[in-house]
Amino acid sequence: MKYSKIAYILALLVLISSCKKSFLELSPISNANTNAVFKTKSDFDLATNAAYATLYTIYAPKGAMSFTGELMSDNATVSTLAISGSFTIVDQQAFRDYTVASNNTGVYQFWVDYYTSMYQINIVLDKIVDADLDDAYKKQIIAEMKFLRGLYYFNLVQLYGDVPLVTKPIIGEEAYAMKRTPKADVYNFIVEELKAAATDLTEPSSEPAKGRATKGAAKSLLGKVYLTMGDKAKAAQILKEVVDSYGGSKYDLLPSFTSLWGNTTAQKNTKESIFEIQYLGGAANPYSSFWPAFAPFENFSITKYGGGMNMVTDDLYNEYEDGDTRKDASFYTGYTKGGVFVPIKFNKKWVDLTAPLDGGAEACNNNFIVLRYADVLLLLTEATGDPQYMNRVRARAGLPLFGSAGYPAVKYPTIDLAVEHERRMEFALEYQRWFDLKRTGRAVAVLTAKGKAVNANKLLLPVPQYSLNQNPNLAPQNPGY
Repeated sequence: MKYSKIAYILALLVLISSCKKSFLELSPISNANTNAVFKTKSDFDLATNAAYATLYTIYAPKGAMSFTGELMSDNATVSTLAISGSFTIVDQQAFRDYTVASNNTGVYQFWVDYYTSMYQINIVLDKIVDADLDDAYKKQIIAEMKFLRGLYYFNLVQLYGDVPLVTKPIIGEEAYAMKRTPKADVYNFIVEELKAAATDLTEPSSEPAKGRATKGAAKSLLGKVYLTMGDKAKAAQILKEVVDSYGGSKYDLLPSFTSLWGNTTAQKNTKESIFEIQYLGGAANPYSSFWPAFAPFENFSITKYGGGMNMVTDDLYNEYEDGDTRKDASFYTGYTKGGVFVPIKFNKKWVDLTAPLDGGAEACNNNFIVLRYADVLLLLTEATGDPQYMNRVRARAGLPLFGSAGYPAVKYPTIDLAVEHERRMEFALEYQRWFDLKRTGRAVAVLTAKGKAVNANKLLLPVPQYSLNQNPNLAPQNPGY
């Protein structure tokens, strides 16, 4: 991405939002200026970069994917002193404790985040159709936007169930008239978006630049969507296509799990990466904040101001097998303050000890990987029941293979339980756990056994009450709220 241009377009969007606050608070979507002029390739490059820049919000440390994927799972907790940010600590803890209400400010903020982001995608798709531009360029941009829109609706439907399916920029009156689309229809839309994207996107590791969607990304995401829909046959087919077409040549596991994490160019956009959000360190650039946000609150020796978010549970830490190299690569067990060791388990994956300060925040230089090859391999074992793909991931971690004499078969006697365990160890704090448990139908059983006050209704967030008040067409509310 051209970061200076992203910074410019984001500044423009802030200006628009400050002038059009009433539009930004409309439900079910938020709107900027629908009369924006898009004519030249430069215009669409800027708009496309702005659409990609919405990933910073969607996958932020205090965004929807973090609060649900980790905090609503058995992987993480939040400090009672954590910095509240845009909503209260009580509202944050409600996600952990399954006490979320329809007036929770986070529930509303996440809804607004997604539909504000969707606007950026929809405006590009709407304006580029009639633009006097090269057909190959138009086809590529349309495919990239369809990938992003498919990704965002996949997240939305898992979070809220039935959601408004908005596929064009709309004005206030239309927004107030929107209804929720049944989740089955939303899933069908996602499938068609990703199929279309996979047809027209470029091959992995070719132009356009790093951070942009490719055929491999669209197919990998489509495989996960099929699995979530319960169609293992289609999931296996498309995931096997990714492995057969790109495995070894374009994608592969890195020899060392530790090599995935860090703040150097060598640790970004590696051969294992399928879709990765791009950051640059330093106050003048879009920088990541995973490291300080996931560091302990008030430590002042690891980071200047730790956020206290997604603190690692003992349950997660203790599930690692002896000899699993991912354990030490993923977590610290404490820090030293004033010569005294403070025992607390927290993230190591996005550590950036050399990050410069931007005021009171570390301007970290690490990317966030949304899709990586280990995900494809483990999903393929989930879809097929064939342990060979999972065993590649275990071999890298230095562990006995499933089916061998040293495998902990007493704890994980079936291939399904083995994959569940493996995904938890491989993707700790990467926003996967809650969605994995939901996908396999294991969420209520697993989380209830660990003291979570969860039931089937609580596996969806409520529709924000503020949005329902504005637009009664969004009714009925999700069951249980």
